[in-house]
Amino acid sequence: YDICCFVTQLVFEKEGVYLHTNAKRSNQDTTIPGFIRIVERGGEPALEWSALEDEGRNAAAVFYTKKDGEGGVEDTNFDPGYEPDWAVISTVKRDRVREHPPVKETSQWSFSLPLSELYSLRRSRFSLGRNFLVFTSRGGHPLPPLHFHRGGTRELLRALQRYIILAPSPVDGRLFLAYPHDSGALSQSFDELHLFDDGSSDLVSRFIQDPYATTFGGFSKVTNFFRGALRPPGSPFHPRGPQDHHGPPSADDEPGFELITCGVELGPKPDVTRGQPLDKWEEFLDPEGRVKDPQRIKELVFRGGITPSLRKDVWKFLLGFYPWNSTVKEREDILRMKTDEYFRMKVQWKSVSEEQEMRNSLLRGYRSLIERDVSRTDRHNTFFSGNDNPGLTLLNDVLMTYCMFNFDLGYVQGMSDLLAPLLFVTQNEVESFWCLTGFMEMVHQNFEESQEAMKQQLLQLSLLMKALDPELLDYLDSQDSGSLCFCFRWLLIWFKREFSFEDILSLWEVLWTRLPCENFHLLMAASILESQRGEFIGSDHDFNTILKHINELTMKLDLQTVLRGAEANYLQLACCKELPVKVQEVIGLYVPPSPDDETSPESESHETQQLQSQSQAAATETSQSSNSTAAAARPRPTYP
Repeated sequence: YDICCFVTQLVFEKEGVYLHTNAKRSNQDTTIPGFIRIVERGGEPALEWSALEDEGRNAAAVFYTKKDGEGGVEDTNFDPGYEPDWAVISTVKRDRVREHPPVKETSQWSFSLPLSELYSLRRSRFSLGRNFLVFTSRGGHPLPPLHFHRGGTRELLRALQRYIILAPSPVDGRLFLAYPHDSGALSQSFDELHLFDDGSSDLVSRFIQDPYATTFGGFSKVTNFFRGALRPPGSPFHPRGPQDHHGPPSADDEPGFELITCGVELGPKPDVTRGQPLDKWEEFLDPEGRVKDPQRIKELVFRGGITPSLRKDVWKFLLGFYPWNSTVKEREDILRMKTDEYFRMKVQWKSVSEEQEMRNSLLRGYRSLIERDVSRTDRHNTFFSGNDNPGLTLLNDVLMTYCMFNFDLGYVQGMSDLLAPLLFVTQNEVESFWCLTGFMEMVHQNFEESQEAMKQQLLQLSLLMKALDPELLDYLDSQDSGSLCFCFRWLLIWFKREFSFEDILSLWEVLWTRLPCENFHLLMAASILESQRGEFIGSDHDFNTILKHINELTMKLDLQTVLRGAEANYLQLACCKELPVKVQEVIGLYVPPSPDDETSPESESHETQQLQSQSQAAATETSQSSNSTAAAARPRPTYP
């Protein structure tokens, strides 16, 4: 599709891109609809925006044409749906020797910017349901913010990758600097990664419609893409192929981590037996209602979970709603105080008028995102099924109130999945809210915009796999899957989409004990990967088929088998005398030495042996064996 055939070629066009001006007058429209385009004029690509009123025509929603020599392909049916937010903005300026040409303005607000003059891009999460972009030229000229009311930022970025390289700034993880392709820093573009291929099980449309629910399917490729961006501009990106996956990794493969270049000498994986669920509660309380032995409760819950009838009581202790040493009277006072505090926060958003909300885009965005997610959260469960279900109203209200409790974080996709089981078990709006705040204390970093915590966990999982099964990790690495980013969803919401609703109730209460270490969920992920070893090793799987296979494990995993495998992994690593320090840190075994540290390797070994003996005795152990073992040696507590 050409404009002025022999002079100008239209490469990309998107309608529904609004320019938001800074005008504040009540009678003046501050949003102007228009088109964003990438055009080539005489071989020089440029980014252009023009107002709809200047077009004199109705354009198609999306045109995407490949460059000359690649065969023109147009896609007019692409429906971008919801996308994570991207913003393009820059606060970084450099001294320039030469003068850069100013941005060409074609009307009051329209502009045309040569891509060679684009300086930086910065991603941010601001408007939630509607993405906005702000461009800055190399000359420091800021362009007006562009809001993508109908999506399309992902397609625009894909088109930009044909002409420029986007490299993350070393000082701001959200800032991307634009470089010409000849820098060699990012030779793999989005197209070369096939992230948007139609043939990959419709991954793109599913990802864009619900990026969270599709495991952030393309995230691993994006991560590898940006990993190349982190290299110095003069250092080419060389993915490791199957022929060299046995070679030593480079020093920057896992920055900040100790390299494990060969398999750790581990002993045999021990047999682990699960126990019976905790089915007695009153006998663990003293006459005033205090829990006499919280550590014993946690050990029993870790070993076998909790019988359903007791979950409502025990969960409130595991999630910090009630202190373990509180009396019945103190808990009554806490409930009264927490109820008052909850409804004060609820009134804050309930009392916002429509007129006020029109001037609060952040609250408006939270409300829109919550309403959409609530409508599709656990609808198969009778507590949330059907229309006009009061359970859905409670889900909405608790999430909106959480935005008042933690406005910095607000609402992020996935939080509705964390709340639904809490609300189902407590059957109480106030109690489910405070249980959610306790749960979020454990996982809130998963939802932060920088995603540094998620990257850290994936690196830690890679370290565990390097120690537990280096051959499997090498194989995955040879198939461009060594980043393990297909595990992203597992870690983000603690396997919520991988197991049945009832299994999740059992799994989460085990993880909330924080035994035998805080990263037990990573050992769970390693256990799942090891269970698929036979499927991968020796197969002809590539990245796409590995991703497809992992996604198809949903609802096919046996929870008790995975838990046994995770605990066996812990015991196997803990018994290794030459375990690298970085792996010890992941599983909570490393304690920095100090002159007065009386902890000896023998005592560490004794604690591990105690956990192993508990596992072996679990087949006959019942929850009646309560206080008799209170004085016995136990694994180091990691959760107060």
